[in-house]
Amino acid sequence: MDRLLESLDDAPIIDKDGYEYLVHPISNGVPRLDPALLREVVTEVMQTADLDVDKIVAPEAMGIHLATALSLQTDIPLVVIRKRPYGLEGEVSLHQETGYSESEMYINDIEAGDRVVIVDDMLSTGGTLAAICDAIDGIGAEIVDIVVVMRKVGGSALDDTEYDATSLIDITVEDGEVTVHSVHQ
Repeated sequence: MDRLLESLDDAPIIDKDGYEYLVHPISNGVPRLDPALLREVVTEVMQTADLDVDKIVAPEAMGIHLATALSLQTDIPLVVIRKRPYGLEGEVSLHQETGYSESEMYINDIEAGDRVVIVDDMLSTGGTLAAICDAIDGIGAEIVDIVVVMRKVGGSALDDTEYDATSLIDITVEDGEVTVHSVHQ
């Protein structure tokens, strides 16, 4: 986890209408994402997550590169929860809210009885993950595990669900600084 921890030192923090937003290669692809960093993170996710599942699920957009690399390493199919509808049979919509935006998202290719692991870059307010969990529950699939690379310490909408996410690191972003609180290994 050395690369991940070192990468936080150079990560800019921007203000999005009063919300301190960490700009990080894993979360944003900016600054550029070094393959060694991605490999380190995916290796840690593989060691952390329960991967006895049928599908890897990731929300668009920043969970995609993590889940793609994880899928390539495990041969587990990947389902991306998209920000646009396709109108396909069985498509499920959900409404998600974050600390700085809200939108509709759409699930295809998850069916009742599927066992899934959800992978994402950051758990901040938990609005996106809570909405995804509710929608997957509504489909009748089983959420086996949720793994995020970074979790911002504090309250989360995920706290209002029966689910918990495992993070590789817990951080705070405050006054333009990132503080690492714990590293899960």
